[in-house]
Amino acid sequence: MSEEQDKQRNTRKKENNRLLTKAAIIGVVAGLLGGGIAYGGLSAANLNSNASSSTASSSSSNTGETGSVTTSSSGTTKVNKSRTTSGTMTSAYKKVKNSVISVLNYKYTSSSSSSSDIYSIFGYGDSDSSDSSGSKKSLTLYSEGSGVIYTTANGKGYIVTNNHVISGAAKVKVMLDSGKTIAAKVVGKDSTSDLAVLSIDSKYVTQTASFGDSSSLQSAQTVIAIGSPEGYEYASTVTQGIISSPSRTITYNSNQMTVIQTDAAINSGNSGGPLVNSDGQVIGINSMKLSSSSSGDSVEGMGFAIPSNEVVTIVNQLVKNGKITRPQLGIKVAAIDELNSYYKKQLGISTSLKKGLYVAGVTSGSAAASAGIKKGDVITAADGKTVNDVATLHSILYSHSVGDKVKITVNRNGKTMTFTVTLQASN
Repeated sequence: MSEEQDKQRNTRKKENNRLLTKAAIIGVVAGLLGGGIAYGGLSAANLNSNASSSTASSSSSNTGETGSVTTSSSGTTKVNKSRTTSGTMTSAYKKVKNSVISVLNYKYTSSSSSSSDIYSIFGYGDSDSSDSSGSKKSLTLYSEGSGVIYTTANGKGYIVTNNHVISGAAKVKVMLDSGKTIAAKVVGKDSTSDLAVLSIDSKYVTQTASFGDSSSLQSAQTVIAIGSPEGYEYASTVTQGIISSPSRTITYNSNQMTVIQTDAAINSGNSGGPLVNSDGQVIGINSMKLSSSSSGDSVEGMGFAIPSNEVVTIVNQLVKNGKITRPQLGIKVAAIDELNSYYKKQLGISTSLKKGLYVAGVTSGSAAASAGIKKGDVITAADGKTVNDVATLHSILYSHSVGDKVKITVNRNGKTMTFTVTLQASN
């Protein structure tokens, strides 16, 4: 091999090495871009900056009917602080934010203790009493919910929440928006409407919420739900949705309730918190959600709130009387469509009757007894409205006041009869 051939071979070898090195570098860069775009982008920006440090970046924007295109010389961007925008419900939230609180339900629990119990040594728990066997009662946080402060009077701040939130409580406390926890007193509660009123010292009240007119609600109207889903750790959580239906009838505790349906997210702990309109007014008290259908299918976006107009009526009575007095007939009934054929025959219920309430007993001196209703009658209507179940009858009666007259239609031995009943107060 000649000297000239050796030179050509060495030249080709060096060129190949340069190509291999260049390919390896490209491979490394490609790996960085694929696995960490931010890092690659930052490197490119720094390289650009170093290469043209004396050149100022400029940008322009071309605006069309459907949007805008922004162009910059360096490929960088920045935060535009010339205008701040807020959601349409932000101002509404601010009007009620400090009035929404967490409600803490404490119950007594029993536990055995000994001198080696580390919790006893350091005095954890509110000890109430102990017996010779070493059993000790302690106040324990049992459940949590939400509430809203709606007014102050006579040195007290009044809070509305759900009855089921404070049900069975030995002690109730509330956690304010500031994070401060204080004792609360139960002013009154009503299981039928699932509402309760609490009071706290008014010196802790920095904001009260106002009630809006729930009768004017419309489907698709924007609302927010505020509360403490899953407990006070998530206090003042806000979810937004719409009014799915301003009036929906559901059955709760054997009573029919007319409620607001919303798709604003409501979870455990939201109960008792407010449903708020765009004016910052409370138009409902969040009470429950439907998580699964009767067939077991999972359900999303179906929450329910007690309408504000009903809330105002109930809380005013609870503050005044501590309880709700409702009218009653003074009878015991059973839905005949829930009775089998054997019981129907034994009770003498006509086979032609498919719906109605069988009167199993009438209290002596009651409104029903005074009107002439007897055991064995089958109630088919009240106020001219068909009655097929207990919930419907309760709903009709609870729309009246004590002393009102109500027409009750019954089937007695195959004959239709109507009685005028003067409603009496429940015990």
